[in-house]
Amino acid sequence: MRIRPAEGLQIDGFTLGAQLHKGGFATVWDVAHPDHDLPMVMKVPTILDGDDAPTIVGFEVEQMILPRLTGVHVPKVVAIGDFAVMPYVVTERIPGDSLLATFIRAPLPMSDLLEVVARMAAAVHDLHRQHVLHLDLKPANFLQRGSGEMVLVDYGLSRHDHLPDLLAEEFTIPMGTYPYIAPEQYLRSRDDPRSDLFALGAMVYELATGKMPFGAPQKLKGVRKRLWRDPVPPRALRPELPEWLQEIILKALEVDPASRYQTAAQMVFDLTHPAQVKITARGRKRAADGWRTVFARWRLMRRVKGFAAPPSLSAQMDKAPILMVAVDLSPDMEMLASSLLRAVQRMLVIQPDARVACVNVIKTARIGIDSITDDDGTHLHVARLVSLRAWADVLDLPQERLTFTVLESPDPGSAIIDYATHNNVDHILMGARGHSSTRRYLGSVSSQVVAEAPCSVTVIRLPEGHRAA
Repeated sequence: MRIRPAEGLQIDGFTLGAQLHKGGFATVWDVAHPDHDLPMVMKVPTILDGDDAPTIVGFEVEQMILPRLTGVHVPKVVAIGDFAVMPYVVTERIPGDSLLATFIRAPLPMSDLLEVVARMAAAVHDLHRQHVLHLDLKPANFLQRGSGEMVLVDYGLSRHDHLPDLLAEEFTIPMGTYPYIAPEQYLRSRDDPRSDLFALGAMVYELATGKMPFGAPQKLKGVRKRLWRDPVPPRALRPELPEWLQEIILKALEVDPASRYQTAAQMVFDLTHPAQVKITARGRKRAADGWRTVFARWRLMRRVKGFAAPPSLSAQMDKAPILMVAVDLSPDMEMLASSLLRAVQRMLVIQPDARVACVNVIKTARIGIDSITDDDGTHLHVARLVSLRAWADVLDLPQERLTFTVLESPDPGSAIIDYATHNNVDHILMGARGHSSTRRYLGSVSSQVVAEAPCSVTVIRLPEGHRAA
């Protein structure tokens, strides 16, 4: 016998408290259980007596996906209820409200804006890393922990790369929240992670300007126009916005997924390294395209049935990784640096869309010194940056896929690990100096990075006869 949620109801040891939220497809309740002392909520689908197939299937999808997710960017699952009595999902309760209140305050000051959107993109990257496309990203589906991390909720329209797509099997209509869904979603694609990046771009636009890039269409036919209409450039609405931010936003909002960011990690990287964002015509644009351009695009796009999607989410992330290269620029390491360069070139053959982050570490006596100069008064940070660029010149990569950073730290290994962690690096390449008794007993930078890095590490060594002492 099916029951419905109500305050005071007891089911499977859980006692329902106050109703916290009522949406079109589900209600959310405060809930307690004698065996669980953490704050919890119970989400229950709204199943009436009519045609509730999308609600039922969407909740089945959520029950399949949520227990497979881990980490700070998703709510911890406590229990799942069967459809035979009352379907539900019990999760930890994330304190505070969704980002809706933040969006109501838009446009945000630049400092607040960058912090919020970088954390949003980091949460999406973590979700994609766990093989899940959200496909319904919107302000209401972002919560924030007290420690700052964004938490993604509501997986009723999501897709797990390793599970059957029940929604695609049973329904043919596009699903999502109309102001944010990507053009390929309108064309019934549910298998492209770059759809989530389009939604992110739309939300960054809204936080930056206070307006939605494509308005707020109430019907599906209003979504179709974004196949050929471009949004008003953010700087036309808010001139003080920097060109690099407009570049990021409009790149994320490209109609063809192949022209957008290819992974959320790459978008996070640009948001956190604005000085290295390459400004193209997108960033300098001051008005929406004229009617002739729009008409030509309409003639082209009206025949488009879909865009090429990657074979899988994992394949897309493997194709477009962030590759960090830790380069030792010491004079006696020239041969090792050359070997490292050849290794990068080989990796770019099999991962042609990789972004390469070239990093050098200046070992200092302490953190916080104002400047480092050599005996001739040359600033070492600037000199290393110039040398790093010269080292990478042969890679012949476009500016937007090649970045340079010189770190200063008394502990080079920790500096490399911290950089890789904060920038969602997928793979580290680095050289290893020759063996010595000192390194054997005290350890080496490369061994520290291999042991502690949050990603794969490849260590390049010279042949025995060519190793530096």
